[in-house]
Amino acid sequence: MSSFVLYNYFRSSTSFRARVTLELKGIPYEYKAINLLKDEQHSPEYRKINPMGGLPTLIHEGKIIPDSMAIVEYLEEIQPSPSIMPKDAYLRARVRQVCEIVNASMHPYGNLKITKYMGEVHGYTQDQKDQWAQKWIIQGLEALEKTLPEFAGKYCFGDEVTMADIVLYPQIITCQRFKVDLSKYPTVMKIFANLDQHPKFKKAHFSRQIDTPEDLRQP
Repeated sequence: MSSFVLYNYFRSSTSFRARVTLELKGIPYEYKAINLLKDEQHSPEYRKINPMGGLPTLIHEGKIIPDSMAIVEYLEEIQPSPSIMPKDAYLRARVRQVCEIVNASMHPYGNLKITKYMGEVHGYTQDQKDQWAQKWIIQGLEALEKTLPEFAGKYCFGDEVTMADIVLYPQIITCQRFKVDLSKYPTVMKIFANLDQHPKFKKAHFSRQIDTPEDLRQP
């Protein structure tokens, strides 16, 4: 049995962050599927390890680490090689800034619990949910497109994968799901296309997990 256990959901963008970080660092882990659509994240058992009921949660040698950003930074600290952060302090700060654009200003607006609430309480149709998400997501994309050209190489910061790539990639998949016009963001999409070919990102992709439904699976 692995000393790392990851509670996650195949389509959760935050779960992807944890999965791909584990893959990049070559850390074997046990995959524990939590089905968001069946509200398994609200079970008393899961709430004991993650009081917010969010995904993912990592357990390492009995220690509980909830939330994706905490997990990614924890993995970087306990296994710093290969690193997902630049050595330069300024560049590390800018990586974190890109992560914050996504994590604080884009991701929450497409979160399942938000869109579910909008439908159940306010009667939003799917088109209205898409428009809601697009409004805020586009603001983040515009900020990224202005920020990344200064630093980008093959990936967000040069030619090595950083935490910025780990956070950016699944967010673009979310953008596609909410029908955002991505043609206006060439730097962002160049980075996404390169990451889409990275073997570790392929392995962590939502279409290749043990809980991925058959109709969404890819080889």
